[in-house]
Amino acid sequence: MTEGNNMTENLYDATKGTISAVPAEEDEKKAVERRLNEEEKKENGDSKLKVPETAEKEFEPPEGGWGWVVMLAAMWCNGSVFGIQNAFGILFVSLLKEFGSENDEDLRFKTAWVGSLSMGMIFFCSPIVSIFTDLLGCRITAVGGAAVGLVGLLASSFVTSLGPLYFTYGIVFACGCSFAYQPSLVILGHYFKKRLGLVNGIVTAGSSIFTITLPFLLSGLLKNVGLQNTMRVLSIFMVILMLAGFTYRPLLPTGSLSSKPGRRCPPMSKIFNVNIWKSLGYRIWAFGIPAALYGYFVPYVHLMKHVEEQFGKDANKEVLLMCIGITSGVGRLIFGRVADYVSGVNKVYLQVTSFLVIGLMSMMIPLCKIFGGLIAVCLLMGLFDGCFICIMAPIAFELVGSQNVSQAIGFLLGMMSVPMTVGPPIAGFLRDRLGSYEVAFYLAGIPPIIGGAVLCTIPWVEARRKRREKEAEADAKALNYNKNSETLEHDSVI
Repeated sequence: MTEGNNMTENLYDATKGTISAVPAEEDEKKAVERRLNEEEKKENGDSKLKVPETAEKEFEPPEGGWGWVVMLAAMWCNGSVFGIQNAFGILFVSLLKEFGSENDEDLRFKTAWVGSLSMGMIFFCSPIVSIFTDLLGCRITAVGGAAVGLVGLLASSFVTSLGPLYFTYGIVFACGCSFAYQPSLVILGHYFKKRLGLVNGIVTAGSSIFTITLPFLLSGLLKNVGLQNTMRVLSIFMVILMLAGFTYRPLLPTGSLSSKPGRRCPPMSKIFNVNIWKSLGYRIWAFGIPAALYGYFVPYVHLMKHVEEQFGKDANKEVLLMCIGITSGVGRLIFGRVADYVSGVNKVYLQVTSFLVIGLMSMMIPLCKIFGGLIAVCLLMGLFDGCFICIMAPIAFELVGSQNVSQAIGFLLGMMSVPMTVGPPIAGFLRDRLGSYEVAFYLAGIPPIIGGAVLCTIPWVEARRKRREKEAEADAKALNYNKNSETLEHDSVI
């Protein structure tokens, strides 16, 4: 009776389909795959709350719109900050006349330190500025910095001796400029990605434009209204810079700074972003560029004195500075646009080329026995100087991402302050000991070449990192799939 009943049930299954027969082996595999898909739908579903953060759509900048206004504001920032700093040579002569004599060597040394301190503080403060940018945002940091710079410059216009200028101009004004400058680089990544190279080129070209034109304005003002009133006129630049900072409307999503509810102070991991140092590519970049800069600025500081010794005091040495300034601006526009067509971290190769050319041109300076040769050298140096400067921010975005770029740029600029300060004095020491600048210029060409060679490893390191991440992700998916398959097969058997 039992066998007869089983036969009847199986026949009933075949004709009616109301009772499931035992599936074949192929049907079991299809059932497992179907149940896997159902499990994935249940995990992700239509609810956005269950989707992990890594699955969220990556932020896409608008590539224009209000970003063009932000670009012009950042361009004014770069121009006013570095235009005033680079024109300190004009103010230097007036300071000597104001507080003593142009022929007083001791006064010349003390006055020169005002400008050196100011330029050094802009870069030295950058790591601190990056932390404030992460905590307060680009807009508040930039506006506050411009306000501090305004106070420092106005206070400098009322001093009656050289001593207070170390504080008002060398520290207060410079710190304000530093806080205003760095957010102008970070905010561009909120609005541009595909055009980031071009936009950075335009923004950094602002400093070239101001460096070329501002000396003429300052010369006229110093002649007609005097040093104090000239500084008050320059304070108007800081007022405009404050207004420009208000245009820095952030677009990137920001996470909560405090990890615990009711906690006022953010954790240290949020203040000091250690994630940027986990990237080997960034570590190579952050140490390779300062290494290259030990000789980078030597020609810019000592070239004028070398020209006087080589060609006489009547040589038109100002033409060389103008050549460097003009071609630097052109280089920023050209190579900024070129960088947009270079994918990923391969943009580093543009910086490598810049360092190699500048290093070779530094070594060429003592070999130029005619003035026309020096002009050609300065034209090339300016062109590739613009290339190096305009792609710093795009490379930082490629190496660490938009969320970490603020401190990445800040720490790099801070580390750059050391070779910028140390390199030129070493060259001056060699000149005093050896009696000429020839050895100093030859040696100045070596660090940029070595630094460029070190930077060549970054694309290879980043490619290896991405390859390992893809392999790890594929292995994790395969392992997860196998575990789910075994679980579902076991459930189906039961």
